[in-house]
Amino acid sequence: MYKYFIKPIFDILFAIILIFALLPIFFILIIVLCIINKGKPFFRQKRVGKGNKIFTIFKFKTMNDKRGQDGQLLPDNQRLTFIGKIIRETSIDEIPQLFNILKGEMSFIGPRPLLVRYLPFYTNKEKRRHNVKPGISGYAQIKGRNTLNWNERLSLDVYYVDNISMYLDLKIAYYTLLKVIKREDVALVPNNLMEDLDVERAEK
Repeated sequence: MYKYFIKPIFDILFAIILIFALLPIFFILIIVLCIINKGKPFFRQKRVGKGNKIFTIFKFKTMNDKRGQDGQLLPDNQRLTFIGKIIRETSIDEIPQLFNILKGEMSFIGPRPLLVRYLPFYTNKEKRRHNVKPGISGYAQIKGRNTLNWNERLSLDVYYVDNISMYLDLKIAYYTLLKVIKREDVALVPNNLMEDLDVERAEK
């Protein structure tokens, strides 16, 4: 009942409320980021959603597009802007995903949507993380976020899928809010902490 009816209704209702409540911040950030990023306030990337459906995730753009002499983008830590650092520390970069929720592609709570190229590298058990909509925050995020290794993170995602309930969602929402306020477990450049999943597992 909760998973199929109550949760989707809550998602849409609270997404609408938050979008209207955060409109002033939204417009200010768009203006600032347009100036800093040459008219590009948003970061867009293909991610995997429920049922392995591919969708475009939205975030506020926190890195510039500077390239080296070889024409390749510079490392993430060299492209992270001052404003981008603040936005990431406060998790404000995730606000545009409220529109992903309105489009029915995401939920407030669920496994974080990961890169499309990771698909061939999941175990059969880990593939179950795609049985539900991905979330802005999830069980793995309150248990360590980017400080977890991939096995731990994906195991927690599957645990959430197998135990989804209103109580668990409220628990995740509560601890997510605490971590955002305290700025805990924030990795400004996650790649500095861990290898990409496909790289790590291709080496084994």
